[in-house]
Amino acid sequence: MNPILATLNDWSEQGWLRRLDSALAQFIWTHAPQADATVLVASALLAHMEGRGHVCLPLAPLVRRPQAVLAWPEKAQTDLNALWATLPADPQVWVDALARSPVVRCVLGHVPDGIASAADSGQPLVLGGTPEAPLLYLRRYWLYEQQVAWSVGQRVAPQTDVDLPVAKAWLDRLFPTQPLNWQKIACALALRSGLTVITGGPGTGKTYTAARLLALLLATSANPASLRVALAAPTGKAAARLRQSIDSSLTRLQSSLGTSVDLQALTERMGKASTLHALLGMSAGSRQFKHNAQHPLDLDVLIVDETSMVHLEMMAALLQAMPPHAKLVLLGDKDQLASVEAGSVLGDLCAHAQDTRYNPDTCAYVLATCGERLSASTLPSSALDQQTVMLRHSHRFGSDIGALAQAVNAGVARATAPNEAGAYDLLAQGVQAQRAGKVFLLPAPAQPEAVVNLALHGRAQATACYVDYLREIKTGPTTLATQNANPAEAHSAWVKRVLQAFDGFRILCAVHEGEWGDRAINQQVQQALAREGWLKSEGEWFAGRPVMVTRNDKALGVFNGDVGVVLPGQVSPTLRAWFLDGDQLRSVAVSRLAHVETAFAMTIHKSQGSEFAHTVVVLPEAGGDILTRELVYTGITRAKDDLTLVEPRAGLLGEALSRQVQRASGLSMGVLSAG
Repeated sequence: MNPILATLNDWSEQGWLRRLDSALAQFIWTHAPQADATVLVASALLAHMEGRGHVCLPLAPLVRRPQAVLAWPEKAQTDLNALWATLPADPQVWVDALARSPVVRCVLGHVPDGIASAADSGQPLVLGGTPEAPLLYLRRYWLYEQQVAWSVGQRVAPQTDVDLPVAKAWLDRLFPTQPLNWQKIACALALRSGLTVITGGPGTGKTYTAARLLALLLATSANPASLRVALAAPTGKAAARLRQSIDSSLTRLQSSLGTSVDLQALTERMGKASTLHALLGMSAGSRQFKHNAQHPLDLDVLIVDETSMVHLEMMAALLQAMPPHAKLVLLGDKDQLASVEAGSVLGDLCAHAQDTRYNPDTCAYVLATCGERLSASTLPSSALDQQTVMLRHSHRFGSDIGALAQAVNAGVARATAPNEAGAYDLLAQGVQAQRAGKVFLLPAPAQPEAVVNLALHGRAQATACYVDYLREIKTGPTTLATQNANPAEAHSAWVKRVLQAFDGFRILCAVHEGEWGDRAINQQVQQALAREGWLKSEGEWFAGRPVMVTRNDKALGVFNGDVGVVLPGQVSPTLRAWFLDGDQLRSVAVSRLAHVETAFAMTIHKSQGSEFAHTVVVLPEAGGDILTRELVYTGITRAKDDLTLVEPRAGLLGEALSRQVQRASGLSMGVLSAG
């Protein structure tokens, strides 16, 4: 066997690579037996990086400091260093070898003489990026990236001739007078272009802004009665919350606008918000969607929430399915965790959001439509920068959680001295707590039993726990029926109360496995609740079992990430899983649910798009790559009122704040090039 392949296979045996990673190198060698060692190594590590969410492999950093890119465990570093000692130390040598390989399509700006940069014969690898920053891609990810960059470039150019006086009149009517109203600016920018990106932390008013944008588009439309609007999000839960928030905002807005625009009719036309999979027409067992460039979506406006969860492949599919004339509005928090699958699309699109790189034309447009005077940026700017807005003021949090979220982003959060309970108030550096106990760090090292105790009893100043929803279950619909003669309505009201109470508390973990993973904690919480008499957990299915759907099932109307509670039906005691979408209930017989898991605890990734009154964030004991600033930020911003943070060992919070997610991608090169 080729010695390089033997080494890569051994690394798969050791668990440093996946078998899929070394298999790609074997595939490359089979189709190009003369492949240089650098090509084989690069292909295996490219597959490895894709498995960790990266779109491509940055070659120069890899060659110069492989451990800085790979972050492998200490025992793997000896083998890594031994192999690296046999390979060229100059990144250009790797680039030249890849450019000349028959399995690589080279699209670098500059390539060695004799290499056709545009030759495409279906090569599995693509060498892209720039000569200064070469990037190696799997073919399909390079294509996705090119599709997204091209589509964004087409859409961000101003498409609409805006009637400036009319736009200003409506914007002044829709937004209260206040200095530098970024929500108002976001709506003005969206009015003129086919793509607008609105980012901001929790409570900064992203959906509030989107609702007013819909009113603005309706008021300024030449044909308002036919305006077709759709709402979507990556998960069912996020989609339901988007629709609920939009509906609530439009209802309040209708009363203030009177009969000048018919927002109620627009609300009725929109229909329910959907997952992106459902919107595009997911095909079972296929990566293809019903809607694409040949069969575009039938809409004029699409608002997508929780865009940080949208991976590169999905964004490429979404942009292809958008009609050329339609407006796409992307909402999301650029500081949250990136998608589970490869890519960090929102982060790439918002790379300059903090800087507000508006050119003189944009500043003049904002002044004319909003009355806001902005200073033109002296930094290089792109067309995308002109359509990107960052909302900056949060209305959701009390001072402690909001301040902590900002401090985590800045990497300056800290713990105070122990309080009288022997634990710590967790604060942003330099911020004095105004509501004692709202943000709380358990003494470290904590034990899993401490998390179980929180699930059963809550804690001082944060009493919400799982007993709340189980108490509602024991109350039952019969008690409610005494106040309501209709048994079906009494049952529905009971189910809603159970689901709402369940959402009052949640345990969020960083990982699945180990004693601090969601699987072990789920089991311990379930056993403890059974011992205390709150559950009768005999067998797989039982009343009160919280479940999370782990796979999309269009036929059942359930989607990955949906969370519900198992309860008996109204007519029959047969158990069903009940889900709440805004104010709408839906249920599925448990016998039909093949892909669910218990959800007393869930991963922080899966919690995106949700919020809970009391949130318990459990950091991973091992630390490592998974423990990042973005992970902690995403976890704590799920807390609406109270936060409890658990460290299995002291110092984990500090480790997280020192590590930021840096996903390799070339997308920002394509969409943020100066122009």
